[in-house]
Amino acid sequence: MVRYRGPRIKIIKKLGELPGLTRKAIKKKNVNQKKETKASAYKIRLNEKQKLRYNYGITESQLLSYVKEARRRKGLTGFLLMQLLEMRLDNIIFRLGLAPTIPAARQIVNHGHVLINNKKVNIPSFQCRPKDIISFSSKSKTNNLLKINSSEPNHLTDKVSTSHLEFDKQSLTAKINNLVNRKDLRFKINDMLVIEYYSRLS
Repeated sequence: MVRYRGPRIKIIKKLGELPGLTRKAIKKKNVNQKKETKASAYKIRLNEKQKLRYNYGITESQLLSYVKEARRRKGLTGFLLMQLLEMRLDNIIFRLGLAPTIPAARQIVNHGHVLINNKKVNIPSFQCRPKDIISFSSKSKTNNLLKINSSEPNHLTDKVSTSHLEFDKQSLTAKINNLVNRKDLRFKINDMLVIEYYSRLS
């Protein structure tokens, strides 16, 4: 399944707020509208899986690979899955406030603006690790877009702590202090329902 490139508002109307996909908010529904029928257990799990996929902008095959990797590691599979997604380079750029959405962050990475430990990395799915230093090419620094994004207030970013990240806005340099903790997850989702969804398929 390819990455979704259609109308984003359509997705958040169906699945709810997805801070990584778009800044747009859904208008409150009319109170007089008919109540939705109760969803089946399968649909509830499917929707949680879809939320995860659309928010982080990954394909079905990518998400399945992350689930398999989380299962191989020791610990809570659901949290390990979230940790893998949160430590993606495109998500880190988004969390630093350097892009309004994860797709925008992915574009910054794809265009070769990002350096990890002084080496160019243009792979959005790159897994950042503790002690990694994120910086930007000299050409990128002359482009004011990054500085504008970092100086703009982002209510979605400000709501959640990012103790695993350290960022110097003046030099546009970031450090990964640690792997993301549960309390630092900005995207609230029932990750175990996602694991259960894939367990039923295997």
